[in-house]
Amino acid sequence: MSPRPSPSAEDDSLSQPAPFKPWKIIVGVLLALLAVNLWFRLYTEEVSLPRYCDTREQTLMYLEKVITDPRPAGEESRRPYLIAAKLLYLYPRGGDEVLEDYLARVDELIETHCR
Repeated sequence: MSPRPSPSAEDDSLSQPAPFKPWKIIVGVLLALLAVNLWFRLYTEEVSLPRYCDTREQTLMYLEKVITDPRPAGEESRRPYLIAAKLLYLYPRGGDEVLEDYLARVDELIETHCR
């Protein structure tokens, strides 16, 4: 009979964990973030912005009310205000940007897209 290795030698090789390689995780997370960013930009350009082309002036009026009034809708329907408020998410206002400048910038972005 051949000699069997001692159980302690087998246990030593099994107790050593494989080295942790974070590169696969880091690359996967970066690719996921990049994919979400690209999808968001595509969705904004192709789906969200065309909604504002027909009612640009009215949307800007609602957006101004959303920014300035604590309860812009009052007793009216909130839907147009929510749609206009989405522009705050798509194109955030700069920290020190004046309201008129912000509205002009958003108007220009919508106009440029709708051409």
